[in-house]
Amino acid sequence: MAADSCAYPPLLHPDHPAATPTSRKKYLRVLAFAASAALILCVAAFVSYSSSGARRTDLPGNGASEPRRRISRGPAEGVSEKSSVGLLRSSPSYPWTNSMLLWQRTAFHFQPQKNWMNGPTYYRGWYHLFYQYNPASAVWGNITWGHAVSLDLVHWFYLPLAMVPDNWYDANGVWTGSATILPDGRLAMLYTGSTAELVQVQNLAVPADPDDPLLLKWVKYESNPVLVPPPGIAPRDFRDPTTAWYVPSESAWRIAIGSKNDSQRHAGIALVYRTSDFLSYELLPGVLHSVAGTGMWECVDFYPVSTESATGLDTSAAAGPGVKHVLKASLDDDRHDYYAIGTYEAATNAWVPDDPEKDVGIGLRYDYGMFYASKTFYDPVKQRRVLWGWIGETDSERTDLRKGWASLQTLPRTVLLDHKTGSNLIQWPVDDVETLRSGSQEFSNVSIPAGSVVPLDVGTATQVDIVAEFGVNKSALAGAVDAVVGYNCSTSGGAAGRGVLGPFGLLVLADDDLSEQTAVYFYFVRSSDGSISTHFCHDELRHARPLALLAADIVKRVYGSLVPVLDGETLSVRILVDHSVIESFAQGGRTCITSRVYPTSATYGGGRLFLFNNATGIDVTAKSLKIWQMGSAFIRPFSEHDSVSLH
Repeated sequence: MAADSCAYPPLLHPDHPAATPTSRKKYLRVLAFAASAALILCVAAFVSYSSSGARRTDLPGNGASEPRRRISRGPAEGVSEKSSVGLLRSSPSYPWTNSMLLWQRTAFHFQPQKNWMNGPTYYRGWYHLFYQYNPASAVWGNITWGHAVSLDLVHWFYLPLAMVPDNWYDANGVWTGSATILPDGRLAMLYTGSTAELVQVQNLAVPADPDDPLLLKWVKYESNPVLVPPPGIAPRDFRDPTTAWYVPSESAWRIAIGSKNDSQRHAGIALVYRTSDFLSYELLPGVLHSVAGTGMWECVDFYPVSTESATGLDTSAAAGPGVKHVLKASLDDDRHDYYAIGTYEAATNAWVPDDPEKDVGIGLRYDYGMFYASKTFYDPVKQRRVLWGWIGETDSERTDLRKGWASLQTLPRTVLLDHKTGSNLIQWPVDDVETLRSGSQEFSNVSIPAGSVVPLDVGTATQVDIVAEFGVNKSALAGAVDAVVGYNCSTSGGAAGRGVLGPFGLLVLADDDLSEQTAVYFYFVRSSDGSISTHFCHDELRHARPLALLAADIVKRVYGSLVPVLDGETLSVRILVDHSVIESFAQGGRTCITSRVYPTSATYGGGRLFLFNNATGIDVTAKSLKIWQMGSAFIRPFSEHDSVSLH
């Protein structure tokens, strides 16, 4: 990536006063593109394949030596430890078989060919996914940009690495970035580099060949970095630039960058810079927003949502009637992604949440499970905003090294404002995913008496899409005077605990005798004012068999939160099971949960599906239930043959 192979014109908006034909002639090159808006995802990790693309069968045994690696990759390097390390440090290794480990690889979630991974854009007919990737090992380190393309967000082609750490300003990693595509098609890619001294700086890169729809080669700006930490910001607390949005009154673009201010009660903050050419920048006074006690904000995202229509909005859509703005941050302190909905005022460089009690970092989350470092992009073809998140592992690093891969992407999700509540977002898998459905089975009005488990004869259920609706007698709810007032999914006894009004739902990735099971369930709770609220939870891989307790080198959690259920609505959930990943969407996507599970027996043909009701005071009916078997996505290296056949 020779920096002297290209000259860099200012990337002016076509409406900028200086963006005249005369002024452009003095630059050696004008970049020409055709696309709409973009970004690069924050963090993630991937799989192990041979060079031919076949699944590996040469996994080393338990006694195999592990490659030498650094002990810690913690906050001092600008990235947190694997979240399960502290919990698993002294745990014995479970005797995973090659068959078990191979089964854990997913069939329709994107993963790299091997090793450790972590955004997307649309360009000339292709969706591009750039992701943080370690080409050398299944643990964090040596962060480069992997690259893959798709025509439909389902099937993917691996491409050569997009960018590698080959300059002093990114010597310790090419970290998170975002792309901005100007209305005339020119593209600016800003990304965080970690310097040789571990200082976080922002850098500019552009495609080497604007006419290449695959964007195979990139050129880094010869005067990088374009931004360094400003006064008052620590050198390792300045990362993850957003996609830029255009402010017509200034004839300029703005970007936000995450940081923190420990002198103001450990506040997470979003700094805002203004630029007209993506080469020079002005730090605006104040901050876009700040929330005390939330710590370092990573992977900040800032985008508009419509209060009137069910379509996505371009990142530069103007604030005003019919538009709200979402501010999202990934909190380095607790490794969760929080968002809030509010009002943006460009004139004052301020965003204000609609509900201060649900501010960024203290209120709503995109997902209440294993989900982090997410980013969105605007898809101009289908006029939708698409969200990607990173799913980490909850097993041990020694197991990751043995199987040769770690982490993956969530399914891409559309994001809209919930027009019924007006106070939360709706997330739903992109409709392209439904092209993998086949062989559906339907059930209706299935009775689930209190204390019962009902098997569903659907065969193997390790790669399925489930849509379910439940009904509960309202008089039974009203008469449940002994229902608990306080309840929390994470601190409860999980699906095994019995209450008057729950839990009830589905058992997925369960074996025949229910010695292994993962519960996706609802739990009704009586509030202090007498009203009934609804909790939605995951209880990961509960074991009943003593042998299974040997699998102590995995973290098993109970996740969840409240889900709004409005008067007249039916209780509903969609669950996508893809081997070791479960993604669930309650009430049309108001509350979402992602889990990683590592069964020892409920694999391959051994995974089953059950309905259950562990409540003591109510009977439940599965009013409707539809289960599709899901095919596998084609995810493989791109070849010259593909280039010919697809065009």
